[in-house]
Amino acid sequence: MSIASEFKAFVMRGNVVDLAVGMVVGTAFSAIVKSLVDDVIMPPIGILIGGVDFSNLFLTLKDGAKATEAGYATLAAAQADGAVTLNIGLFINNIISFLIVAAAIFMVVKLLNSMKKQEEAAPEAPAEPSEEVLLLREIRDSLNKK
Repeated sequence: MSIASEFKAFVMRGNVVDLAVGMVVGTAFSAIVKSLVDDVIMPPIGILIGGVDFSNLFLTLKDGAKATEAGYATLAAAQADGAVTLNIGLFINNIISFLIVAAAIFMVVKLLNSMKKQEEAAPEAPAEPSEEVLLLREIRDSLNKK
């Protein structure tokens, strides 16, 4: 078997295709979660704790060339100046994004498991006996009558 045909057989296996589909859907879901965290969840949290914008919560470890005594107003300004920063706010946003994704995946797995349990718990209807069994029963019943 050539390497090309082995590779084709590997790629066409069900698990690999399922994994590829999962990666594509996961990437799209990740963008939605990022927007949810950055645009919907973090602004109210920032207002509740005193107007902090988490995306601009950072510590300057080393100033850039045009640093002022007041520091940098935004993370983008610090990075544009070449400052070395510790981006605490972005890290917090990523943690919240991870927790949302983990919760969503947990809910999907929990739903699938409950559906699987319901499927296993559902009693199957007894199968109809075959013609041979019915015929043998008739013979048995007729012999019992004699």
